[in-house]
Amino acid sequence: MLILLTNDDGIYAPGLAALEDELRAIGDVCVVAPATEQSGVGHSITFLRPLICKEIFEGESRRGWAVEGSPADCVKLGVFELCPRRPDLVVSGLNGGLNAGINVLYSGTVAAAIEGAFFGITSFACSLEYDEHAEFAKASRICRAIISQVMAKKGPEPNLYNINVPTIAVGNPGEVRVVPMGVSRYGSQFIKGKDPKGRTYYWATNDPPPQPEGHETDLTAITHGHITLTPLQYSMTKPQALAEMQSWELSPHPLPGDEP
Repeated sequence: MLILLTNDDGIYAPGLAALEDELRAIGDVCVVAPATEQSGVGHSITFLRPLICKEIFEGESRRGWAVEGSPADCVKLGVFELCPRRPDLVVSGLNGGLNAGINVLYSGTVAAAIEGAFFGITSFACSLEYDEHAEFAKASRICRAIISQVMAKKGPEPNLYNINVPTIAVGNPGEVRVVPMGVSRYGSQFIKGKDPKGRTYYWATNDPPPQPEGHETDLTAITHGHITLTPLQYSMTKPQALAEMQSWELSPHPLPGDEP
């Protein structure tokens, strides 16, 4: 099995190296990662300038490809140009920081996995709760175990998955909860201040915290110390609204009485 491994923390991130070591136990790994950190870039792609790629070595060992672009760029280049053949699996991570709830929409880590799914390749985004002394090796072992089990149990169709590991679960993994993505809004407050030149700035915070949604989500499960696994999809069409609206008779012309 050929695994395309990427991230949004950059090719020199410790989480990438730790996850690469684990994934080599289940397949060949081709690393294509951003040259510099790309956290929070979402699903941005580069098309107004060329993508510069550099092959990276550590001593005599080939590390992979560093791309001056986004995580989505890395996956696209990996699939079509840099991997020796079409990958069987795309893995993004191990991210230093959770990607749960609405953060999924902003995450470069998750965007890379979505890009893999675009091309019909089963893809995983893997994230570990931020900690100054994060144990990436142990968390990567957990992620590899989950990936292996999902691959063994899933059907033949390609799927997209999001794994989040809270810090408390690294030493005591407990159970894996298969839960939906939380959609409660949070982090809408800012700290206002002045920089040394007297300019006003606003620094985003995580306050107020997510509110309960009446059922278990990735956010609530993580709060209770559980590892979470969420199947995702990238189609943003709302089926219920689509079915209702297809019966509407709409016209590109103003209705009588609507003219200015």
